[in-house]
Amino acid sequence: MFPALEPELKQETLPDPYEDFMYHHLQYYGYYKAQRGSLPNSATHQHIWKNNPRYLLNGSFGKREDLIPDRLQKEKHLWPSCLPSTVRGQTRAVSTDSLMLSSPFVKSRQLLYDDIGKVNPHLREPRDLFALFSGSELLQAPRWPIECEVIKERIHHIEWVPPQPEYFYQPTGNEKIPEIVGEEKGTIVYQLDSVPTEDCYFTSSRVGGKRGIIKELSVSLQGPEDNTLLFESRFESGNLQKAVRVNTFEYELTLRTDLYTNKHTQWFYFRVQNTRKDVTYRFTIVNLLKAKSLYTVGMKPLMYSQLDASTHSIGWRREGNEIKYFRNTAEDGQQPWYCLTWTARFPHDRDTCFFAHFYPYTYTDLQRFLLSVANSPVKSQFCKLRTLCRSLAGNTVYLLTITNPARTPQEAAVKKAVVLTARVHPGESNGSWIMKGFLDFILSNSPDAQLLRDIFIFKVVPMLNPDGVIVGNYRCSLAGRDLNRHYKTILKESFPCIWHTRNMIKRLLEEREVLLYCDFHGHSRKNNIFLYGCNNTSREFWLHERVFPLMLSKNAPDKFSFHSCNFKVQKCKEGTGRVVMWRMGILNSYTMESTFGGSTLGNKRDTHFTTEDLKSLGYHVCDTLLDFCDPDRTKFMQCLAELKELLQQEIHKKFKELGQDIDLERSWSDISLSDVESRYQTSFQSKTRELNQKKTMYKKKKKALKSRKQRNKQYQRHTLMPESKLTEDAPVRTPTAAVWLECSTVGSQLNRRGKSTSLDPTYMTTLILTKNKDRIQVFHLIFTFFLKALKFGAVYSVPFLVFVTQLL
Repeated sequence: MFPALEPELKQETLPDPYEDFMYHHLQYYGYYKAQRGSLPNSATHQHIWKNNPRYLLNGSFGKREDLIPDRLQKEKHLWPSCLPSTVRGQTRAVSTDSLMLSSPFVKSRQLLYDDIGKVNPHLREPRDLFALFSGSELLQAPRWPIECEVIKERIHHIEWVPPQPEYFYQPTGNEKIPEIVGEEKGTIVYQLDSVPTEDCYFTSSRVGGKRGIIKELSVSLQGPEDNTLLFESRFESGNLQKAVRVNTFEYELTLRTDLYTNKHTQWFYFRVQNTRKDVTYRFTIVNLLKAKSLYTVGMKPLMYSQLDASTHSIGWRREGNEIKYFRNTAEDGQQPWYCLTWTARFPHDRDTCFFAHFYPYTYTDLQRFLLSVANSPVKSQFCKLRTLCRSLAGNTVYLLTITNPARTPQEAAVKKAVVLTARVHPGESNGSWIMKGFLDFILSNSPDAQLLRDIFIFKVVPMLNPDGVIVGNYRCSLAGRDLNRHYKTILKESFPCIWHTRNMIKRLLEEREVLLYCDFHGHSRKNNIFLYGCNNTSREFWLHERVFPLMLSKNAPDKFSFHSCNFKVQKCKEGTGRVVMWRMGILNSYTMESTFGGSTLGNKRDTHFTTEDLKSLGYHVCDTLLDFCDPDRTKFMQCLAELKELLQQEIHKKFKELGQDIDLERSWSDISLSDVESRYQTSFQSKTRELNQKKTMYKKKKKALKSRKQRNKQYQRHTLMPESKLTEDAPVRTPTAAVWLECSTVGSQLNRRGKSTSLDPTYMTTLILTKNKDRIQVFHLIFTFFLKALKFGAVYSVPFLVFVTQLL
């Protein structure tokens, strides 16, 4: 565990912990000296442990206690005084465990006993399968695929909130569209080597990525007057594959696709050095894939200056002018590319700056936060940090369990659960900022936070796809797949993060109700923050899934848009976390989409979101949970009534747009909520046609028929024909020979009679009465002969059929 201490510890007289443990373990079970000791009863053990001064109680986690023999105090003189205090503390912890196991009475460190002296042993919760960092342990270094080169520098940015709102860029219509010339007419100043594409697959990983010497990928400066920008992206979450200098201050940039794929270019994050002040630079990203983007409606890229951060404590800020998002001309048969171009001016000469699609939040940032929680003596009492699983590359996927300790088992059993996850799509870093705001609040000493911890158990997975976050992917894991389409997977080895998350929630549902599931995402085409949910088909819970989003929109009116929420379950979304958890039984199952841009609502209209805005939404999630679960159901019922009124207005609006008039009082229950969603006009139009057909049919039924001929035709159409159809569809037993003989006789009689000959119903009545057990089959054949009678013009055809139908 501590390689640096191995030479010194080997000189000590302490026994090897493993050998000491195995010796006493085997001796206990009788494999040493051919003796097998007897196990004392619980009362004897408790009496010895509570009254023997050799064993003292010492708090370890929450209200649970470990038994520690006080002879540890006598071993202090064995520790070398020259070791640093931190190392001594770590080594003492190792020795403590070994001496605990060597006790002749303490056979298991898992057994716990009540403080009041009652014999009530129970087991401690199991420890993690993988060790987590302790208060004095360093952060776990990220593991990279062995194909990736990684620079040794640690990139860290300060948090900063702009004092003034950052407004959207207002297009003038005169933005320049640069000609894409490529490396044929330009100079490559930065290019990654051997980027894994869809033809490759992930094999192994290591800390630091690729072995060997890190190459200098940027061009070498020819002197102090050389103003070429030096690019770099081989750091955590970085993404830039190539930079081509096409003019003195103009560069074309190519993003790296998600590893082991040939697509998903959206997220960018790179560094530039050797800047010049008061010079206008132009950057053009040439290989974006999405046809629509928030850059077309005023979103600006983010820029970070290290000199500003160190001297003025200024962090990320929106920067850019002449912003244009346009389609690049593509050859026939090739996939079309889209380009983003913008101009920027750097604040200092020879500065180090960064550009990013959104505020980065890396795996190391998460570990720093979790380390601060683990080191807090207060927060660690109600926040348990666990390892959910390991990713494909071997990075830890963390699971936080947050709740106040219950006073009784009954109180613990009635607690409902809330499950929150983020960063299944690694390029959507806004999800991490909302998650951080939630964790900051729920771990605080606020009365509302304490109340939430009293009534809920929170299961939080703050980073579902650490591998993708580390390598700078936008959407996929190292399996080259979108994890948010594989929640139904059974491939545990290929998608461990998703498999273990679903399995954890499945076990949770077996022991308690899960009130809410929410997965935090980012959205690249719509502003504001909104939710995707699932329409419930049960009339008992009609519209209930929309109450929480409506409450959230009232608590955050300048950020959250209820109008943008959607609750339709599409077939292509069946593998998402939202739909899978809903089908597992979680009524309130959501995907929270937060924009990369900003707000179009209230006081924040036409301004970009900052990290503080996103973190505040995490607080509003907590606040809305309290409103949603308030024992006084007034707010809930008010929102439910408002939802019904909003839905009626939306339906009226849709029908009016389609030029239709509908009576909702009669047809309300025939309208599926999914058909009302604004994104699905075709489905709604088909439903409109169905409702209009029903309405027309209803009106026709009310209209009186004018003649007996019309009544006869209607009777044949709606009464006789459906019965014959049901008879044809039903399984028909093979008629007996006698029946066939009688029917043949009838056929012969019909054939012998001419057009002027009528059919004698008395004969047919006798036939049916004498063959009562086969009359259904006979009726089927009689109806066939009746059609022949119509062909020959038999005068008794209609009365005869009426008579036979009534008889049967």
